[in-house]
Amino acid sequence: MGQSAIEFSVDDDEVQVLHELRDAPEIFAAIAACTSAELANQKTLRSSFDERLVRAALGIHEARQKAIGRLPEVQRLWLTRTGLEQSTAPEIARHKARRFVSADRVVDLCCGIGVDASALAEVTQVEAIDASDAMSLRARWNAEAWGTADRLQTRTADVSLQSWSGLIVHADPDRRDGRDRPSKRLEQYQPDLVWMQRLATTATGGAIKISPASNFQQKFPGCEIELISLGGECREATVWFGALAGPHSFRATNLTTGETLSEDPLSAWTNVTPQAGAFLMDPDPAIVRSGLIDVMAERFGMQRLDAEEEYLTADSLPGTGFVSSFQVEALLSGNLKELRRYFRERPAREYEIKCRRIATDANAVRRQLPVGDGPPKVILFCRVSGRLQMIVATRVTSIAH
Repeated sequence: MGQSAIEFSVDDDEVQVLHELRDAPEIFAAIAACTSAELANQKTLRSSFDERLVRAALGIHEARQKAIGRLPEVQRLWLTRTGLEQSTAPEIARHKARRFVSADRVVDLCCGIGVDASALAEVTQVEAIDASDAMSLRARWNAEAWGTADRLQTRTADVSLQSWSGLIVHADPDRRDGRDRPSKRLEQYQPDLVWMQRLATTATGGAIKISPASNFQQKFPGCEIELISLGGECREATVWFGALAGPHSFRATNLTTGETLSEDPLSAWTNVTPQAGAFLMDPDPAIVRSGLIDVMAERFGMQRLDAEEEYLTADSLPGTGFVSSFQVEALLSGNLKELRRYFRERPAREYEIKCRRIATDANAVRRQLPVGDGPPKVILFCRVSGRLQMIVATRVTSIAH
């Protein structure tokens, strides 16, 4: 994710510093050899290197440390804190890139540190554009580290001032508000919602990356919005438009299991059961955020516990990895005294407390329960046909799908 078009500036000094740092790898070796105390006072480093280089190198070093386990080749990358925070997970970037495979060329707008651009360059030719000279340079150098530089070109431009008509594009607007804080409102993105809507109707096709927590409902008519989860967390919403849009308004994709579900949320109706069955299911966050709970429930033979609850139930395990499943052991009222009585006779060594729409202090509940040597238990606070209940269950560790 790059700096916004509104903040465009010719950052010659930052570019010069980056070039000097690239020509002086010994500064990063010196930083790696420092103790935490030496890094804090920087005295040793500043006695050997120019102060502005030390300051910039420390920022890059800290970002590289945070990127360990998140990005490949981290010690060769040119990162910033904000660029890393707003970058796409490589697994998600590659997933999106597969939809661009038939394009001869893709323009990546607001490319940032270049994760999406490099993933796109694995399948086609890419022109990566950012409003910052320094960020464009980082994207190009990072592409070298990731082996995609031969299919990726970079340049600096204000993307909001150009027409992208007739092109296949990927865009990642800045999700910070004017006070450098993450924003859930697309109107505060830079470029903003109006620009995104115009892009979606003028470019031949492409994708816009937005936060899954953003106010995207009814903002992109005629587009497909894909909610993508990874490791149990909904990580991104992608607005597919034009030639790259799917046939339905919403799609949920779980990259951990490899499943995807595409449909219009209103194509299925809520089916509420008066009581919990043998199994309880907690839907994947991509399913919840896409509004496809009822579609999934209908397809895999599940029912809602309550019209306002996301929890689902069935008498057999569903054949999908879009849910976490729990085998029901006991159905209790919403009275904590009953829960304590239940576990006095069968104390567990560990308690997992789950709730979606019931305000619950999990730690306070856990402190009231006896600890023993029994197997771990899951306690779900939920409404069943409008009534508060506590459901004691055991987690099902594998699901056939």
